[in-house]
Amino acid sequence: MAYKSLQQCISDLYKNGEVRVISEEVNPELDIASIHLNEYKEGKKTLLFENIKGTKYKAASNLFGTLDRGKFIFRNSIDLVKDLIDFKLNPLNALKNPFKSFFTLLNGIYSIPKKVDLPKSFKEIKIEELPLIKCWKEDGGAFITLPQVYSEDIENPGILNSNLGMYRIQISGNDYELNKEVGMHYQIHRGIGVHQKKAIKKGESLKVSIFIGGPPAHTFAAVMPLPEGMSELSFAGVLAKRRFRYAKKDGYTISADADFVICGELHPNDLKPEGPFGDHLGYYSLVHDFPVLKVHKVYAKENGIWPFTVVGRPPQEDSQFGALIHEISGKAIEKEIPGVKSLNAVDEAGVHPLLLAVGSERYTPFNPTKKPQELLTIANRILGTGQVSLAKYLFICDEENGPNVNNEKEYFTHFLERVDWDRDLHFQTKTTIDTLDYSGDGLNEGSKVVIAAAGDIKRKLSESLMQIKLPKGFSNPNLVSNGNLVVEGKGEIKDLVFSLEQQDLNGIGLITLVDDSQFVSEDFSNWLWVTFTRSNPANDIYGLNSEINNKHFSCTIPVIDSRIKEHHAPILER
Repeated sequence: MAYKSLQQCISDLYKNGEVRVISEEVNPELDIASIHLNEYKEGKKTLLFENIKGTKYKAASNLFGTLDRGKFIFRNSIDLVKDLIDFKLNPLNALKNPFKSFFTLLNGIYSIPKKVDLPKSFKEIKIEELPLIKCWKEDGGAFITLPQVYSEDIENPGILNSNLGMYRIQISGNDYELNKEVGMHYQIHRGIGVHQKKAIKKGESLKVSIFIGGPPAHTFAAVMPLPEGMSELSFAGVLAKRRFRYAKKDGYTISADADFVICGELHPNDLKPEGPFGDHLGYYSLVHDFPVLKVHKVYAKENGIWPFTVVGRPPQEDSQFGALIHEISGKAIEKEIPGVKSLNAVDEAGVHPLLLAVGSERYTPFNPTKKPQELLTIANRILGTGQVSLAKYLFICDEENGPNVNNEKEYFTHFLERVDWDRDLHFQTKTTIDTLDYSGDGLNEGSKVVIAAAGDIKRKLSESLMQIKLPKGFSNPNLVSNGNLVVEGKGEIKDLVFSLEQQDLNGIGLITLVDDSQFVSEDFSNWLWVTFTRSNPANDIYGLNSEINNKHFSCTIPVIDSRIKEHHAPILER
């Protein structure tokens, strides 16, 4: 069915045995998050909290906790949305199946937002009346974790020229004046940043509305990476099979179907410290200056339900957002970038730190010696496209005998068999990386590396650990996978490199230096998380027998220093 509200969705899920109701009083500071984390790990049900200390409102979490539940929620519209996205990406396909395309376009009426009167069920309240949920003990205060943040282009205003994005909102703590100010943390490559830049240039404030709740389609639309020119509100309408209904009040746009709405203004150059916040990489985002929203009014439905999630080391509920996005968009990214056959932004590594790709290598098919050529062109295109441009490590290999990018262990085995470390490392230094990634030199500052492999197998990877002598300060060598060696230690990496250069390491394709070899070796996901969230490529990739020739770095075997450094953010602990 198509849901008109969050309440209707939860009622339907309850009838289908997908909801666990918690009637006992719970504390919104840490306790409610702990219950959520346990449920995501063990039971996977949606949680409905009916009695939260300090507020009269109910709260719901883990709505999208499984891919199957996400597909169930959107069961009546998911195929229609897939068709619309395909039509947007490939309009000529309409000629191949005009009847199907006509039906798709006919249902596109849902994509047109509808202006209505402000619902009488909306009442003005204060921020302090909301569920002030604090998820991790070092968080700077309470945050909204599933907001839909609405803004318009002041040079080209209008509902269809808007942006709906999801950025965390700090609603208490730090230096924020309760009920009057909230912090808005948005990252680079976000639509609201474009809108605010234009407003600052004109010396004007930017009106912003924050919607919380409403039909699940609205929440999902805020995180969905859409094809260029497709409005999030249009997408939300089609996914909900109900036109996005909005009202205007005091110059603000208000979602008529939301459970809660916060309206306010971002003033030019008005910043305050925001954070810390336990984030989805598994570490705290630290305190930084971000824009302050001066609160105008807060609205709530009488029986509003507050949706929230808890992020932390993946996988978490937000991991299922990614799975559902892939289910709906299919190969949208692959179609957008010529030559790309498949992509995997690896969730276990925090998404942006690690991107695996398979591409086509067709530049010189007559040349018997195969090496990355077109793959490097494709890699540059990837690093210039939307959110995937935030990739810190980009591994890309040829589609010939190409591995499954969604089987990370298989992919790395295939890759390490074929990579030429003398040729295939390509660095970008002093560039932008994910705001939440603290492995670099500062906020949004770090480096990237493209590692491209093509051609025949170059080495047979070791399947068992060989005899390895380690210098003082290093110990516990282990194989994480074939040819993939981890070593722990607190010593100088130059001593490790020098020692290993004197030994026969035939069969080893990659070495990672870590703080705890046993933990990293226990599970391949541990290696993915530690290796790629705790290293900055240009700073932390060393190599045996390394050379720099015409500014190109080469080696026989790379060593990635993935130990925790002083400037890294603290690890999340419950």
